[in-house]
Amino acid sequence: MNSYRLKVFSGSANPALADEICRSLGTELGQCSTRSFADGEIYLQILENVRGADVFVVQPTSTPVDRHLFELLLMIDALKRASAERITAVLPYYGYARQDRKDRPRVPISAKLIASLLETAGADRVLALDLHAAQIQGFFDIPVDHLFVTPVMIEYLEGLAIPDLTVVSPDAGGVERARAFAKRLSAPLAIIDKRRVEMNVAEVMHIVGDVEGQNCLMVDDLIDTAGTLVKGAEALQKAGAASVRACATHGVLSGDAVERIENSPLVEVVLSNSIPLRDAALRSAKIRTLSVAPLLAGAIKAIHECGSVSTLFV
Repeated sequence: MNSYRLKVFSGSANPALADEICRSLGTELGQCSTRSFADGEIYLQILENVRGADVFVVQPTSTPVDRHLFELLLMIDALKRASAERITAVLPYYGYARQDRKDRPRVPISAKLIASLLETAGADRVLALDLHAAQIQGFFDIPVDHLFVTPVMIEYLEGLAIPDLTVVSPDAGGVERARAFAKRLSAPLAIIDKRRVEMNVAEVMHIVGDVEGQNCLMVDDLIDTAGTLVKGAEALQKAGAASVRACATHGVLSGDAVERIENSPLVEVVLSNSIPLRDAALRSAKIRTLSVAPLLAGAIKAIHECGSVSTLFV
């Protein structure tokens, strides 16, 4: 077992999730102070001794992305300068992950830049949940533990006992994720072939697979504006699907996303609490939230005790 003291800290992005993780671990959340100067600069101070400690910083880089990201970087820097033995950045949501390659001239690879910033700040390892692209792990020169929300979602979906179920990938890039769900649920797989017209705008082309009379489950890693999700649900309904529901790890839900979901054919949208949901989403009868705190707590415990993280998915 790791002889270093276990400490868990949280930024301001999702303190409720960090509290829940600490309850699962049977430990107290570390104390820190975060304030803003008049011009918006962040002032941060760690309020307890972390010398020689094994520290985990829980901070999804969700809206406002830039502030939460910089808050995380400052906290890592403060912990490093306070002589923490090891610092693990726990990212329930990895912002800036959607630009993970140069798909057009003169664009950044922002996912790589974030990796470099975390390393420069002083992170010794990263614990991430459902990265937008698995290859982001390779952007780091420090260990990365990549968790999947699959066990949490599967437990809930199996409890529903949905008959005539077909798992649907909303695009070709999500086939691997959808196939994992289909295998665990012993269901066939279908794929929506779409063409992205511009950023946040997608046009559904056609459906690969038989969905007529089936209860369809669309599986994705995140829902942002919900435009793609709703168009996919409408296409499945038009193709004869008996019902359409969806699940995704990260409920970004920008702009009118909740309203779009409410007015769509979707029966239910299942999300995790990796990102704190807006009040409108919490009030929605169609949106259900599952907690990933026990999953993250199990991974933190395994890392601290030098155990296997992969056993969480067996």
